[in-house]
Order: sequence, then structure tokens, then C-alpha cells
Amino acid sequence: MKLVTYNLNGIRARLPRLIEYLAREMPDIVCLQELKCADDALPIADIEAAGYKAVWHGQKGFNGVAILSRGAEPTLRQVGLPGDPDDTHSRYIEAEIDGLVVASIYLPNGNPIGTEKFDYKLKWMERLEARAADLLAGEQPTVLAGDFNVIPEDRDTFSRRAMANDALFQPESQAAYRRIVNQGWTDALRALHPDEPKLFTYWDYQAGAWQRDAGFRIDHLLCSPQAADRLRSADVHKWARAEEKASDHAPVAIELA
Repeated sequence: MKLVTYNLNGIRARLPRLIEYLAREMPDIVCLQELKCADDALPIADIEAAGYKAVWHGQKGFNGVAILSRGAEPTLRQVGLPGDPDDTHSRYIEAEIDGLVVASIYLPNGNPIGTEKFDYKLKWMERLEARAADLLAGEQPTVLAGDFNVIPEDRDTFSRRAMANDALFQPESQAAYRRIVNQGWTDALRALHPDEPKLFTYWDYQAGAWQRDAGFRIDHLLCSPQAADRLRSADVHKWARAEEKASDHAPVAIELA
């Protein structure tokens, strides 16, 4: 089973790239983020024509998450995270597919630091931590997949200095990410590439970042123990980032036995 996380940076703008990716890689499950599209404007017919069924949690203009399945239809389990009734952002969706629980996550960016946006990021991560603990307690194979907007370690960025004042690289953000992982999750990409120095998943559109390989790792797939036991591979599909009018993120794929 091939499972992919892919921040599209706008599903309508990147629809040709998404369809191209689905045709080439034929993943079984795809977790999408940053759809930037309301539910009533989503290109559902195009996705179905490509052979996929889906559950969606869209939002006009920004955010938005979805889970696509090439096999069985995904069974929706949860939309949004509990703990903040005033939170209207479409950032979390959870489904079950053939016994595997999958969540597609678009964590808040949090910039600039020292503002309510950074506070929101950290509080959102606390809510995710609580949900992750509940999922582990269920003892089902589970994958938390998405754009976490957290650079876990120094080696996960092209430049510590460039990111020093960015919310993605703050000690508080990294600590919140570690608290989730340390519950018992396996960071699939890093687990299978422990010594890779440039394991990047995102390259900004500005300043020739892609051409200079000035990226960082913020797209993660966290596997519960039951899913980690089935983990066979994990790779960044950099070819998709090199395409014309591509997202600034590359898809990240894992294979489960």
C-alpha cells in the first residue's frame, strides 16, 4: 500500500499536476493539504475520473484538507480537532480505509512569532497531541500525514540562520512536535533515511530556492506502532516539485506491507 502526503498550494491551480501525479505514481491513499477551495467548488469529478474516491474538508481561499483512496471508499471518522469551538479553519480530516486510520493535517504556520498566530499554532499542536494520544490508544494501524509546518531538527533546514526567527523552527514548535512523536509514533521519512543531510520536502518560490536546493523538511508521515511494523519505504518525490507550475512542496510517499 502506497500512502502519500501532498500539500498542493491550491487544488484548482495545481489540478493538472495532481492528476499527472496520480497517473504516474498510482498511490493507494493520498492526503492533500492547502486546497484553498470551498467544498462546493472542489474538482470532485476530476478526482473521480482519475479513479479516486475522497472525503473533503474545504475552505474558500486558504487551508483545506482531503483524503483520496484508489481502492475502498474512505469512511469519514472526524473533521476538525476538538478543544476550540471557535476554530473555523479546515486543517484536519480523519478517515478509515481498509482497516487503516489516516489523518490529513495542515498545521498552522504561526508566523510571525510573538503574535496570536504563533500562540494559535502551539495551542493547535496541543489539541493534535491529545487526538494523537487517543488514536494510539485505539491500537489500530494509523498514519498522521501532512504539512506539520515544523522543521524538527537543525539538519532539516538548509540554513539555521535563515530560519532562526521563523515559527517553523522555534524551540517551542520543535518541542511540541517531539511530544507528539514521543508518544510512540515513528517519523517514517527520517526513520528510513537516518543519515540523509538534505531530506527536504519544501522549497520556496523565492530567491531560486529550488535551484539552490535551499529547502527544509516540514511534510511528515507519523506511523503508529502497528503501521510502523508494516513500513517498507519512504521517499520524497522531488520530480513533482520540478514540474512546470508545481506546488512549492514535493509529495512524500511511504509504502506499507
